[in-house]
Amino acid sequence: MRRVGSVAIVALFISACAPTMEERVHDFNTSGVHLYQQGEYDHAREIFQAALMLQPNDPALLFNMGQCLDHLGQTKQAEEVYQECLQHDPNQVECRHALTTLLVNGGRIDEAQRMTQAWLAAEPKLSAAYAEDGWLYQKEGDPYKALKRYQQAIDLDPHNVNALIGMGQIYEELKNLPRALLLYQTALEYNARQPDLVKRINRLRSQGVGRPHPDS
Repeated sequence: MRRVGSVAIVALFISACAPTMEERVHDFNTSGVHLYQQGEYDHAREIFQAALMLQPNDPALLFNMGQCLDHLGQTKQAEEVYQECLQHDPNQVECRHALTTLLVNGGRIDEAQRMTQAWLAAEPKLSAAYAEDGWLYQKEGDPYKALKRYQQAIDLDPHNVNALIGMGQIYEELKNLPRALLLYQTALEYNARQPDLVKRINRLRSQGVGRPHPDS
């Protein structure tokens, strides 16, 4: 008889205690995210898989599952799950970026470009699509085209954190540090849960960088 592991026992316990399916899925997802954050990717994958048995085709669960597979180095399976997620929610921004990153890291930048251009064509007023295209230009080493795309993203949604950070990184590379700091600080105002961004801001401040002058 197959031995039931600790993760399976936790899953069964959660399943038995939660009175409704929605609550059970929520509890599964919460447990999976906690395990993922602890680096327990395989165990987290099991939890997300259990949640998907209760709520198939849920984009958030599929994305979480894909992230686990990605971190486990199972890139083919991760790509399939990301694609499935986007079939159910084509505008799932985190999943789009995860898939784009997977393709770029696998030397398939042409596929990433085609996918992003198709997204832009389908959603010409979606800020996230322009930000993703900007990220691709940034990865290709074309900062000026990237800046143009990031600006288009911000024009559509001034709260687009990814575009603000991407633009800040480019200005930092171009040695316009006050402008970079301002963009980072703005991004942090819109989303405070960004420890890496806090480190960037503190590093620039420790170098004596201040806010830009109005004409900079």
